[in-house]
Amino acid sequence: MKVKVQTLDGSGGKSGGDIELNDEIFAVEPRADILHRVVTWQLEKRRGTARAARERSDVARTGKKFGRQKGGGTARHGDRRAPIFVGGGKAHGPRVRDFNPSLNKKVRALGLKMALSSKARDGKLVVMDNLDVKEAKTKPLSEQLAKLGFGKALVIDGDALNVGFAMASQNLREVNLLPAVGANVYDILKAETLVLTRAAVEKLEARFNG
Repeated sequence: MKVKVQTLDGSGGKSGGDIELNDEIFAVEPRADILHRVVTWQLEKRRGTARAARERSDVARTGKKFGRQKGGGTARHGDRRAPIFVGGGKAHGPRVRDFNPSLNKKVRALGLKMALSSKARDGKLVVMDNLDVKEAKTKPLSEQLAKLGFGKALVIDGDALNVGFAMASQNLREVNLLPAVGANVYDILKAETLVLTRAAVEKLEARFNG
């Protein structure tokens, strides 16, 4: 699959040229069931669990009956572990839940390929030569992106993020910037446009071929 490489200055293919994308990564037929499995796994994986509270059986207090059953003028308590006492166990407290599901690595890799392929198939994949900006300011970058017509975009760079672009785009709500290692199915599908740099394409192809 051949794609024109664009540049931030808007010159497009005149200076960016073309790039050949690997069909095994960017031309896979998407399957809704695979994408659903990967997105569900990803969202469950990032959930945090509550810290477990100590209940009545977990509190280290004496179990000795501390008063007579009758004649003491108090209620008939058995021990100090009861929730009504200071230092007693919590009644119906939070418990640890397992939000660490497993999913086969091959399925996860296939899901990422399908997410990339779905953007390429829908014409929502853009390849940039690089993310170099003349000055790390938000307004000029916003005007450049408006000319390119990205909309709500996920921008994926190479190993390291372009510092100038990162500083200029941090106040743009419609731009989400990630390194190549952070590419994931959920963010790709959520974005209107997927923007990859040449470095990102190389890293993603090496990730699957390595």
